Amino acid sequence: MNDDNVLKSIKVMIIDDSNTIRKSAEMFLRSSGYEVILAEDGFEAMSKIVDNQPDIIFIDIVMPRLDGYQACMLIKKNPIYQSIPVIMLSSKDGLFDKARGRMVGSNDYLTKPFTTEGLLSIIHKYAL
Repeated sequence: MNDDNVLKSIKVMIIDDSNTIRKSAEMFLRSSGYEVILAEDGFEAMSKIVDNQPDIIFIDIVMPRLDGYQACMLIKKNPIYQSIPVIMLSSKDGLFDKARGRMVGSNDYLTKPFTTEGLLSIIHKYAL
């Protein structure tokens, strides 16, 4: 299987309470051939993770009900899902936020606003 076929079969989950962020990420990723799963917060994401088994998860830190840190910790504590790369999304680029993300098990950190190239390079790094 060549790289293009591998890329096309990757399921990317975007968890963000901002409709704008979800829709723009979905547009970027679908135009690159990825399957995209969307969730508005960590709580909604939990059932979608079980139903869809994403290959990589991008999760906003600040969300209602279940924030990105809590959701990441739940994903990483579950033996079935702990190997899924979780990338924290935040408009904050602080050392503390990155360190806290690492403490709950995130694999990487992407600062908003992100670019198509930023999303794709992280997917290439973790999901191939």
